[in-house]
Amino acid sequence: MSQVEKLLKYQEADSRLLKVEQKLNSSDERKKYVQSRSYLSKASEKLDQIEAKAQELKNSIERIQQKYAELAETLKDFDNLEGLVEDGNSISFYKRSAQSLSEEIKALKAEINSLSAAMKEQVEEYQALKKNVIAAQKEYPKLQEEYKKYKNSVQAEADEITKELKSLAKDIDSDVLKKYQAKRSERVFPILCKLQGDVCPMCGTSLSIAEKENAAAGKVIECENCHRFLYR
Repeated sequence: MSQVEKLLKYQEADSRLLKVEQKLNSSDERKKYVQSRSYLSKASEKLDQIEAKAQELKNSIERIQQKYAELAETLKDFDNLEGLVEDGNSISFYKRSAQSLSEEIKALKAEINSLSAAMKEQVEEYQALKKNVIAAQKEYPKLQEEYKKYKNSVQAEADEITKELKSLAKDIDSDVLKKYQAKRSERVFPILCKLQGDVCPMCGTSLSIAEKENAAAGKVIECENCHRFLYR
């Protein structure tokens, strides 16, 4: 049996293994399991982000409330304008100062209200997400078990084909097999293709003179463009 025939036989078995892998990867059991795992992973990070943001808002509110209280206390000093004026100070100056403090307090109050609303929104988002995460955590073991059960149901077929591939690999040149497996890991398939005239059937690249001679001699050559194995 020629090297080409051996590779073709190996690829035929490998194509059956690929179908089993595709069957597993496209199954509803795997999709649900992977989606649940991904959601829980991302949700955990999101919860931490919301919690950190809520703490940041809380610190800002406390800081502004402190400033608000200090300004409100300062404003009380202007309750006795008559006494301040009697000391020879200008009443217009104190009125302007009181007005400025009042406006600043008003702005701080509006900022506190805005931050409080944002804080409430963060808390509500956190609680809703946490509720969904708890539900997903309860569902996850079930989905994991269903996927494991389905995977085991097709694993026997995959193991049988893998055993066949190992047996076939013994008669194939180790360097060629190594290249084949490297292409396989890159999701290239089929890897060994029959030439269409002097052209690669997969990408349309023409053979060089040397490659034509090697192909005519029954050798396996490699496409310069898509790097598949080609034979005459």
